[in-house]
Amino acid sequence: MGKVVFITGATSGLGKACAEHLATLGHTVYGTGRRQMISSGNVKFIQMDVTNSDSVSQAIGQVIKEHGHIDVVLNNAGMGIGGAAELATPEEINLQMNTNFMGTVNVCSVVLPHMRKAKQGTIVNFSSLGGVMGLPFQAFYSASKFAIEGYSEALSLELKSFHINVCLIEPGDFATGFTASRVLSEITQKSDAYGAQFAKTLKNIEKEEQNGFKPIQLAKVVARIVNAKHPKFRYKVGNIVQVGFAKSKAWVPDRTYQFLLRFFYNMV
Repeated sequence: MGKVVFITGATSGLGKACAEHLATLGHTVYGTGRRQMISSGNVKFIQMDVTNSDSVSQAIGQVIKEHGHIDVVLNNAGMGIGGAAELATPEEINLQMNTNFMGTVNVCSVVLPHMRKAKQGTIVNFSSLGGVMGLPFQAFYSASKFAIEGYSEALSLELKSFHINVCLIEPGDFATGFTASRVLSEITQKSDAYGAQFAKTLKNIEKEEQNGFKPIQLAKVVARIVNAKHPKFRYKVGNIVQVGFAKSKAWVPDRTYQFLLRFFYNMV
């Protein structure tokens, strides 16, 4: 039987791919995004800003009013800021953390009372392989994803007795519009200390993203999670080299691991 699925950041990229794929499988899918979108096919769109608690409450309330429950939430909404950690402005840091981390928290805080009442549900929080290892010139993006990791681990423990599943998706590089929409620090680009290295590293980052997996491949993994009675807690999804490197962090010495990261990002 189809489930009621609520997806944030569904107007493009991974969120859109998940929404469209799940709809074809017979699920009732609600996709959200900051901009106004017309419902397409079997995906119903609701305008919502994850950083605004009132907006989140209104959107989730609409779905509850129409169906009485939400079975699955995919917290996918996010954005990236590229630049040197030292030079990040308070406005950039707040935008990054509020969108990626607090956006996830805001949605969970509103939907969980309904799931607890139903004594069932699945929360899928989108982290990243950048939530497993700190990425150069994406420090606060990684910080936001590390925060999602810790939050999800704690949440999973707290919700076990209510029969609510919490899962983490850790995508590697996927070919989406994320690359073009990344906000680049003007201060870093003009910096004598960081500008040249930032430009070199950014080329590597963008190349890997543009040659990344197609979003449908992640959408198929999400579909398996949605259909699973007892899904795993953590799913790393991406090319075998990236996933393998992320997994190796548990046993590769820190100094070696950091050297390999510097080499990968053209920082040696």
